[in-house]
Amino acid sequence: MSDFVTVIMAAGKGTRMKSTLPKVLHKVGGKPMLGHVLSAANAAGAGRNIVVIGFGADVVQETIGPEAEFVVQREQLGTGHAVLQTRDRLAGYTGTVMVLSGDTPLLQPELLARLFEAHRREAAAATVLTGLMPDTTGYGRVIRDSEGRVVKIVEQKDASPAELAVNEVNAGIYCFEAPALFEALGRITCDNQQCEYYLPDVVGLLVKAGTKVWAVAADDYQDTLGINSRRQLAEAEKILRARKNMALMDAGVTIMDPDSTFIDAEVTIGTDTVVYPFTWLEGQTSVGSRCAIGPNTRIADSAVGDDTTIHFSYAHDCRIGNGVTVGPYVHIRPQTALADKVKVGNFVEIKNSLVGEGSKVPHLSYIGDTDMGTGVNIGSGTITVNYDGKKKYRTTIEDNAFIGCNTNLVAPVKVGHGAYVAAGSTITKDVPSSALGVARARQSNIEGWVSRNKG
Repeated sequence: MSDFVTVIMAAGKGTRMKSTLPKVLHKVGGKPMLGHVLSAANAAGAGRNIVVIGFGADVVQETIGPEAEFVVQREQLGTGHAVLQTRDRLAGYTGTVMVLSGDTPLLQPELLARLFEAHRREAAAATVLTGLMPDTTGYGRVIRDSEGRVVKIVEQKDASPAELAVNEVNAGIYCFEAPALFEALGRITCDNQQCEYYLPDVVGLLVKAGTKVWAVAADDYQDTLGINSRRQLAEAEKILRARKNMALMDAGVTIMDPDSTFIDAEVTIGTDTVVYPFTWLEGQTSVGSRCAIGPNTRIADSAVGDDTTIHFSYAHDCRIGNGVTVGPYVHIRPQTALADKVKVGNFVEIKNSLVGEGSKVPHLSYIGDTDMGTGVNIGSGTITVNYDGKKKYRTTIEDNAFIGCNTNLVAPVKVGHGAYVAAGSTITKDVPSSALGVARARQSNIEGWVSRNKG
């Protein structure tokens, strides 16, 4: 593992996002931008992460939680000022500080590891991460000498025609040796148009002092892109989701149309699963092997076993076992667990319920707050009536029970092992094991009624 500390700048509001949410908490691939940066840093070998927060500090700290330490920048006075806020926290530390930006969700661990390794190999006081941009407009150019050392970072407005022709730009990500960093930060000024303390000025001071400043160019400039607007957020989303889909396909998952399949960064899928178009797999979802998921299916924060089919359905915060069939037009709601070989058919909603192995809810039913055993058959139009207007109650249906069509089970109520409930019944009392529960009015036919009343 590498040995460095990260300082992640995450204090800005992100005015161009036009949002009350701190910019670094906007999600890409189902995960906050800052979360992506922290994941990349940890995977690259960071031993400690310090996040500089400002706008929306409380919500940033609450969202990220114990993944990082936090330092507050009470006034946003520039990138140099942001890093300076960590000086007391890093007092006595003499190793490498990697400075990152919380709005760069496309960073890859391999790139950060390569940046650190080059910094250490070159014994540099500072190493700058750069990108070779096809469009350099607005970026500071990184100017090197013939040996590859950084001579200066020049902003576009200050660059000569020869410098403007350079397409290697500053990505705003650096490695510094901590003593050199904080010594130079103490000497930078805010003598500029924005009256802010800029971190690139540290590089200039180190070069002027004759210390070595190196640069590492990203193989793909997209890895270094920062997000400042909703448009850029959408572009990053597309890149990240394409990466995810390619990685899954390389690992043995079939994705029929990657352009219309949306899979979050943390989702896992087993081999030989087929994902059909217009499918969303979100959050902490895991899908097993040999499944068929979609089309037009959304699954969020759920666990799906092996050999399961889910199509034209929505499932969230639930567990679905092996060999299960769900759909079409099914809603599986939170705290639901479907055991192995369960069948849930069209136009069914299940909420906060346990459905036992091999049980069937084929169509047109609502099952809420229910404990259902194995081998149960639920007839079409069955409703568990779980709410009396003030409180919700549970229904128990034991193993091998048979519930006829258009049945209301008024909770709290229990249908015993192997019991039957006649179609059209409204059950308000427990049905004993092996009994037949019937609760409906006897039919009466009035002969000649039509001719007398419609004549």
